[in-house]
Amino acid sequence: MNEKLLHFIWQFQYFNETNLAAVDGTNLQIIHPGFANTNQGPDFLEAKIKMGNTTWAGNIEIHTQASQWNHHKHTSDINYRNVVLHVVWQNDIPIKDINGQLIATLELENLVPKIMLQHYDQLMQAKGFVPCENYLPALSEMGWLSWKERLVAERLQLKAETVLLNLKQSNNHWEEVFWWMLAKNFGIKVNADVFEQMAKSIPVNILAKHKNQVNQLESLLLGQCGLLAGNFTEDYPKLLQREYHFLAAKYKLKAIGKAPDFLRMRPANFPTIRLAQLAMLVFQSSHLFSKVLEIKEINDLRKLLDVTANDYWHYHYTFDEVTAYKPKNLGRLMADNIIINTIVPVLFAYGIHHKEQHWKNTAVNFLSALPPEQNAITKQWKAKNVFNDNALDSQALIRLKNNYCNFKHCLNCAVGNKILKNPEV
Repeated sequence: MNEKLLHFIWQFQYFNETNLAAVDGTNLQIIHPGFANTNQGPDFLEAKIKMGNTTWAGNIEIHTQASQWNHHKHTSDINYRNVVLHVVWQNDIPIKDINGQLIATLELENLVPKIMLQHYDQLMQAKGFVPCENYLPALSEMGWLSWKERLVAERLQLKAETVLLNLKQSNNHWEEVFWWMLAKNFGIKVNADVFEQMAKSIPVNILAKHKNQVNQLESLLLGQCGLLAGNFTEDYPKLLQREYHFLAAKYKLKAIGKAPDFLRMRPANFPTIRLAQLAMLVFQSSHLFSKVLEIKEINDLRKLLDVTANDYWHYHYTFDEVTAYKPKNLGRLMADNIIINTIVPVLFAYGIHHKEQHWKNTAVNFLSALPPEQNAITKQWKAKNVFNDNALDSQALIRLKNNYCNFKHCLNCAVGNKILKNPEV
């Protein structure tokens, strides 16, 4: 037995309460188990119990062994003077308070269903994709829907914290924040940090001054990433190089010092192509975040992101290397990726910042309207009979795997709760 599991058992009262009694034989009734305390002091606060004919209100302290009360020096700690019940797995010794009076104690060892402990041990020892894979789907469809909504809210809340931190750094400039996060997304996983540094090195007011000249936008983005250094043979990169030298001198810009990576990457994802597409997006739409706020339908967001790099890139993936003709459009998958990982989190953060639920709902609705992400995690969930019908599902399942299953936080998971609570699962 560990204390984490014991907390879980107490919080949800997963033990036999029939003819419940304290270790001294006094009849005991749990009126309210209290509220879990995440700060210093007893484990559960504001509990209410009835001992014999007397009702007590106070706190609950939990230990696997009663003697841990003394080991932790609770008797001399003022925070523990209002403990009305000591809940233990094993009552190895009697415990007294500061006045020498015995503390009411409940021993749970013989009150908890053995099947629950067996299920918990199986979950903790499991080696598969997720600890509960032999029990899946476990939850009903409605149960999964409710759990996924909570997981998505957690994931968006976490992402919103990054957005709001950026907002503080930008002096509350939402267009600036959106530009930073959009650029980072265009860098995909490999070059995300480099693209973000590039975006932060070019204020949106500079982009706005040159938004009518796509070659100038390209020169700024490529130049700040260090991709316009060296000697070129073709006219177009030479033009971009000249533009960049002029603009860098005019605005006192310095390249970020770290070039993006091309290694082990599909040509369509080369940083040259992604930067050219990003430049075209800025060229086609000024005040991007303001436009996003005006959009209500998912297809209109996709239209906003429907961009193709300029003609030079039809025949190139890198400078001075001609390839077969292929227009470098952003593509539906990348557009949906940007909606999921940039637009939705920023909208959610916008709703938090302005205390307007409407924007948070819009963000979640966009996720529900998009097809699910297909990756190693979502494919495994599908193989275990857990449905993945839209991007809300896939975002939830990614969080569940990465933040719960990988760390075996089964006690905090709706699926784990169902397995432990219901021996018939």
